[in-house]
Amino acid sequence: MKKKLDARSITTMALLIALMVTLSRVLGIETQFLKVSFTFVPEIIMGMLFGPLWTGVGSVVADFIGMALLPKAPFFIGFTINAFVSGAIYGFFFYKKEITWKNSIQSVVVNTIVINLILTPLWLAIMYNVPLNSWIIWAPRLIKTIIWVPIQSILTYFLGSVLPYKRWVAQFNTH
Repeated sequence: MKKKLDARSITTMALLIALMVTLSRVLGIETQFLKVSFTFVPEIIMGMLFGPLWTGVGSVVADFIGMALLPKAPFFIGFTINAFVSGAIYGFFFYKKEITWKNSIQSVVVNTIVINLILTPLWLAIMYNVPLNSWIIWAPRLIKTIIWVPIQSILTYFLGSVLPYKRWVAQFNTH
């Protein structure tokens, strides 16, 4: 992990954060109990370049900016925790690593289990005072998981095959 962020790193992170806000708040689909967006794309790129800690921090900044500029629901700190954990997961799986089928699928499955199937239902139950075993929380979440995991895994692998990550990592390490 880089210990010091230079101007180039901060600028790159800021652009990725702006992309995360746009993909999440403007182009994302969100209901009271379910959210679908392509925020994982800039998170993966951030994870490749900055590692788990800084990707988690960048995801939190994107969450705060998104909530400040374009709130779609009441602010709840649990979702900010989700943002950090999700970013850290992508940083763990992709920092200075080639994107393979194995780590594409593993990152998506770990993220889905931890964020979508453990933390988010807990936050929704707390936030809306709904029982944790309610079908209102689980039905859309399980349907999304069945559909979204393969799509996100394929897109993650495809992203790894088209991005010049080795060149990017080399450029960031020389500065």
